[in-house]
Amino acid sequence: MTASVIIPTLNEIAHIEALLDTLLREPPSVVGEILVADGGSRDGTREAVIAVAARAPRVRLIDNPERIQAAGVNRAVAAADRRFAVIVRVDAHASYPPDYVSRLLASLADSGADSVVVRLTTRGESGFQRAVAIAQNSRIGTGGSAHRMGNASAWVDHGHHAAFRRALFERAGGYDTSFEANEDAELDARLRALGGRIWLDATIPVIYYPRGTLRGLARQYFRYGSGRARTSHKHGERLRLRQMLPPAITLAIGVGLIGGIVLPVLLVIPLLYALALLAASSVFALKDRSLTALMAAPALATMHIAWGAGFLKRRALQIGKRRAMIDTEIETVRGPERGHERGGEAL
Repeated sequence: MTASVIIPTLNEIAHIEALLDTLLREPPSVVGEILVADGGSRDGTREAVIAVAARAPRVRLIDNPERIQAAGVNRAVAAADRRFAVIVRVDAHASYPPDYVSRLLASLADSGADSVVVRLTTRGESGFQRAVAIAQNSRIGTGGSAHRMGNASAWVDHGHHAAFRRALFERAGGYDTSFEANEDAELDARLRALGGRIWLDATIPVIYYPRGTLRGLARQYFRYGSGRARTSHKHGERLRLRQMLPPAITLAIGVGLIGGIVLPVLLVIPLLYALALLAASSVFALKDRSLTALMAAPALATMHIAWGAGFLKRRALQIGKRRAMIDTEIETVRGPERGHERGGEAL
């Protein structure tokens, strides 16, 4: 098997050249082509890709005017060489082993899966990034999801996207480009509905580099929560306990802070939450022997509350839209009846 490797990018000059060099070390029989779907980078990413493509014909730059990853991957798949039966998605904001694609192809063949997903481990470079990495690599930060905490390869419902058999990816219609986040889980739901099987290969390491500011982290997790609400609504999926906790925490803290104005005892809710995070970050600090780990507390709070807020906002919009549709249907049904009544009165 040979793969078309697709990299969605937006301002990734810090990582793109090293990533392309790593992928190009694999032979053309494994990596048939590399398509970089760029959303209009202004930091030199596009120029760097063009420079690499000048010496490596396997590399191509694809424009992604929609700017979101889902649209970029779909555009690249449409432009990819149809001789290559496998699509490998690679994120620029991560690092991969030198034989990454080879191992994915072997895993696809050995497992007989339609999609292979991998475990994601976060690694920070700056002090705050290291704290975020500690939070994201912990059970309290991820809820114990298989592609974050799982140590054994297994069949799963979802994981960090890596390789697809092109035929099923296209049969499913690719990513839903209306999703700014959680497009991977949404696609996995459609793949499963078509009978596709997803294999988590826990032996293939992928290192992810997190956001470097609280604001960036909050925006990211707000989109995650909103995307999860859209996915569960679209496919009628029940939330797992780990997915229910952030909205519950966000609601509880909101009740505690707002209700505490009238009933001060309610302030114990956010206080207990803060103490729990402080205790967890203290354990991290002792384990890592680093005071930097104490910053995992605000990182965890940001992840939980932003995810919960994004989920709750999307749910509120869904409920509002549903009620509006019901009201419209009721008015449509009542319309002729009212017209008949008015006609009767006129007579």
